[in-house]
Amino acid sequence: MNIASQIRKIQSEVLQYNATLVAVTKTQPLEFLMEAYNSGCKIFGENKVQEMVSKFEQLPKDINWHMIGHLQSNKVKFIAPFVTLIHSIDSFSLLQEVNKQAIKNNRIINCLLQVFIATEESKFGFSENEVELILNSEEFLQLKNIKIIGLMGMASNTENINQVKKEFQTLKLFFDLLKNTNNPSFQMQELSIGMSGDYQLALENGSTLIRVGSAIFGNRS
Repeated sequence: MNIASQIRKIQSEVLQYNATLVAVTKTQPLEFLMEAYNSGCKIFGENKVQEMVSKFEQLPKDINWHMIGHLQSNKVKFIAPFVTLIHSIDSFSLLQEVNKQAIKNNRIINCLLQVFIATEESKFGFSENEVELILNSEEFLQLKNIKIIGLMGMASNTENINQVKKEFQTLKLFFDLLKNTNNPSFQMQELSIGMSGDYQLALENGSTLIRVGSAIFGNRS
């Protein structure tokens, strides 16, 4: 697969919606990442902390690193010095740990709250009610070194396009609801939905960040 031409193709689609492409680089070799980088793609998404740290150390420092996979609290300290955005905040204790490590690094770390929208029990995320409880809690207001800038969701792994569309629309409605509350303690700017198989549908339903791997790099062996 020609990485540069795939990036140009996807970027042209993404720009029509004023959205942003996150190239999912997990398990991809460094030469593929450099090819993407040289094609103008400088936002990389990783699922595993160890892999992200290793690549960060070896690649140009103007790359924005997004953590998109499930994140364990005891691993936050390894990415806190450099991570640009954490998509996958799925517990309040994790949010507290990110804040703690951000203080140690004298940073404010941007985060998205992961909302459970799929039918599979294996997916992580908050319910809408849990999100509202957190964002309106005194404990949340005490976290000065994190900034909630949006929501992330993972649709069901299904061939049923209508099911995926419904899940995207549900999250977009909730995103808009929060955006319109004008609460100064968070800013709903980013809606992270859509991956290689459904990013066009996600763009049509309000995504501002699409997480695309195989459509850029081909299927991993």
